[in-house]
Amino acid sequence: MMHNQTNVNLDYDYPIKIAEGIYWIGFHDKQSGLHCNPYLIIDGEEAVIIDGGSRPDFPVVLMKILRTGVAPSAIVALIYDHYDPDLVGSAHNFESIISRRDLKIISDAANNMFIRHYYIESSLTTIESLNYEFNFSSGRTLQFIPTPYAHAQGSFITFDTQSNIAFTGDIFGSYGSNWELFFKLDEKCRRDCKNMNECQLGKSVCPLSGMIKFHKNVMPSEKALRLAIGKIMKLSAKLIAPQHGSIIYDAKDIDYISSMLYSLKGVGIDAL
Repeated sequence: MMHNQTNVNLDYDYPIKIAEGIYWIGFHDKQSGLHCNPYLIIDGEEAVIIDGGSRPDFPVVLMKILRTGVAPSAIVALIYDHYDPDLVGSAHNFESIISRRDLKIISDAANNMFIRHYYIESSLTTIESLNYEFNFSSGRTLQFIPTPYAHAQGSFITFDTQSNIAFTGDIFGSYGSNWELFFKLDEKCRRDCKNMNECQLGKSVCPLSGMIKFHKNVMPSEKALRLAIGKIMKLSAKLIAPQHGSIIYDAKDIDYISSMLYSLKGVGIDAL
């Protein structure tokens, strides 16, 4: 399924294929400790963008879309898993260049209360009104799975039933200035780690510390995080594509990190 499971020879100035017809189209901000990951799904003559990014990142994101060979007019939907500006800030820019009257801007009803303030001209479509799925003309289905309060009231994930990729928004996100697109744990990390404050492999920074810090700071409570992770675990996704941090592709890593986050303590208000 994966086009390239390593970070070797990746050119972040170009779209990066993560599965057949699916691309990472983000901006590699070397100064930021919080990377944002917009994604593009191409299905025949149609395309969908998931969490399109901020307004300052729009020129970079658009250039990467064009480099895939997709014309903006082929984009039929913009999907936003919550309403933060690092996801939705460029929505009006996309509207202007796509120029389709039938363009769907899709999110949860609770998110749309805020998304409408981004100078949106298209009609806002709720995942509820779509019966929690979007169907391409080919019949391919994107499922919308609510993950309330992880971190927003209307948060949800998007699951592509064809590729078995879960686009998880803030869930599985991470902080970190030493960012790479693909995440891989050393097997010893999963097997022998007893103390994440002192790496037994001699690494200066635990590869999981940024993920743990992110979830403790961004998620509002242990209960909300457990509910979300529990739903994702049932999907048996082959790849986790979060909106922040790195893509997780190894099945053992997905299982290990899911269990770690499910049992994480001191999340949000539970740390007080």
